Amino acid sequence: MVAWNGLTRVSCLYRLFVLRNFINESTRISSLPVLAQALRELEDLLIRDKEALTRSASASSQAKKRGGASTKEPYNRTRYREYASDRKAAFADLYQFCFTLAKPPQARNIDLETAMALWSVLLAPRYPIVNDLITFLPVKGTYKGANKDIWNMVHEFCRVVDPSLSNYEADGAWPSLLDDFVAWMKCKTDDGAEAVSARVEW
Repeated sequence: MVAWNGLTRVSCLYRLFVLRNFINESTRISSLPVLAQALRELEDLLIRDKEALTRSASASSQAKKRGGASTKEPYNRTRYREYASDRKAAFADLYQFCFTLAKPPQARNIDLETAMALWSVLLAPRYPIVNDLITFLPVKGTYKGANKDIWNMVHEFCRVVDPSLSNYEADGAWPSLLDDFVAWMKCKTDDGAEAVSARVEW
């Protein structure tokens, strides 16, 4: 289980990303409820990978809330639609932003607790295998942080490797953290979870 302070930090990083990249005069966000709505919509789009709001659907849902009186959107969704048109680039921007902001000044790594908290929020909703990675890392116990290479390769691993791990190439350019994780997963699925600790010393 990821510590609460790690999740709080992730939530703050996400909101900072939104404030830096999304909120400006042109979005016309004029109240906290509208800001909360914008955050939910971006989270659904970028993290939960839900369908993008259409112009008519978003306007009609707001009209229902207001008693059908208006079809005006609660804020200018131009930036939202830019993100929706290239989700991959928008998510990559969010993902890199979180690493950069979470990394202490002058450091090359972020601590493992923070990395796991970020992965649980950013990657786990799309790639459930990340939950297994987060379970594995404390079991292994030798990894203390994530540098930018590991940070990027975990995302790449999630994108290209099948959840069954059938297309994972151990002789590829994966970091040893992922090699160890895949070996742990294969041992776990071959012999059962209880046999892992008896047969393999991590």
